[in-house]
Amino acid sequence: MEILRYVAFSSDPAGGNPAGVVLDATGTGDAEMLRVAADVGYSETAFLVPHGDGRFEVRYFSPLAEVPFCGHATIASAVAHAERHGPGLLRLDTRAGLVEVSTAVGPDGTTTATLVSVAPQTRPVAADDLAALLAALRWAPDDLDAALPPRVAFAGAWHPVVAAASRQRLADLDYDMDALSTLMARRDWTTVDLVWRESAHVFHARNPFPPGGVREDPATGAAAAAFGGYLRELGLVTPPATVTVHQGRDMGRPSVLTVGIPAGPRTGIAVTGAAVALAG
Repeated sequence: MEILRYVAFSSDPAGGNPAGVVLDATGTGDAEMLRVAADVGYSETAFLVPHGDGRFEVRYFSPLAEVPFCGHATIASAVAHAERHGPGLLRLDTRAGLVEVSTAVGPDGTTTATLVSVAPQTRPVAADDLAALLAALRWAPDDLDAALPPRVAFAGAWHPVVAAASRQRLADLDYDMDALSTLMARRDWTTVDLVWRESAHVFHARNPFPPGGVREDPATGAAAAAFGGYLRELGLVTPPATVTVHQGRDMGRPSVLTVGIPAGPRTGIAVTGAAVALAG
């Protein structure tokens, strides 16, 4: 199979989140997908099986396990497809549901993709789970921003959303990987979305990802979509709204995720980003 390597949510190969992309994985079994993802070594690799007319079945694997949905690998896959077949609309049948992705080429030649998530959901975090989560993060209750209460949010995968009261608290990430991995496996959480609000529509995020064998994800499209649903459901923005999420800066891999939040409680969240091929 042809294995492509792209960076998503950046137009600079030195930024963003690397993803593996297989545009035609027809006939590939689960064990082989997992082996390829482990060999590639990125947080996720997407495997597409074409069904004609721009429709694909898509599977996403981390080096350790399958995940139901991955935003940055979706953006990377759509851009890779556009560079070979031209921009347009793709319809992706994921384990989380149907995700539509459109691509466009800008005046500077950069290709961007916009995915529209499945219907988002938000639910409270149980008190015991929040205590265990904060303990694993080595955060105290006073480290939280009371204006953005903790929740578990979904737009294809589940992510706890925990808001820091200061940029310094977000920057100082030193968590217990084993404890957090155990808790996340028990609750079926994909990443933890740690955020700090710079202004009304600008946020910074960090995403621990121990279930995938990755200490931190530099750009997490699935979490950004879930976060958009969280903001809308809790009335923290007035839709329609556009929010910018900066992620990866503390890792030295700056990423920019643009989150479009439409009106309507069950409508999908749009996440837009650039992607570029990696050499080799």
